[in-house]
Amino acid sequence: MSLTNPYGDFEVTDPQAMRALAHPVRLAALSYLQRNGPATATQLAEHVGASPSVTSWHLRHLSTFGLVSDGPPPDGGTDRRQRWWRAVAPGFRFEMPDTPDGREAGRLLRAEMLTQAINAAHQWLAEIEPELDAAWSGQAGSANTRIRVTLEEAQHLEDAIEELFAPYVQRGDADAPPDARGVRMIRLALPERADS
Repeated sequence: MSLTNPYGDFEVTDPQAMRALAHPVRLAALSYLQRNGPATATQLAEHVGASPSVTSWHLRHLSTFGLVSDGPPPDGGTDRRQRWWRAVAPGFRFEMPDTPDGREAGRLLRAEMLTQAINAAHQWLAEIEPELDAAWSGQAGSANTRIRVTLEEAQHLEDAIEELFAPYVQRGDADAPPDARGVRMIRLALPERADS
């Protein structure tokens, strides 16, 4: 595991870990833990669409790749009857591997990430946006911009975006101003074919 990126994200490099994360229940469980903090399999079950025992199995599978770990209850208690799970990093990322098996694993993970991002956007539009005041609703980003760039320029843009976001990610919830609220930033960069 490497946390050398500006967000402190877990860097997934193993194609087997990518395949593991490409499962909808596992990705949903990890996303929930990253957003909400420690939880038991029973607590997670209702959010990931699986029974507590199935959720527990998926969490144990994620732990074999170091993405989650179990530990004492978050309140510092010593009751070990419930197993508490936590994400080891606030997020994760991966680069597309250069082997055929690795590329297939990366595509599976990318597809599930896109599916869950689209579902989150639909849920936000139906459940959260109608309740926002006008000022916060106005901050919701909605753009579809096409640019023409070289590979080097595309990497420069990605680096600049990460540098811009990093201070807000690194400070975490505890150090944010009192009137701050969570904002999910979903970025899609979809390179076109060379002939387009």
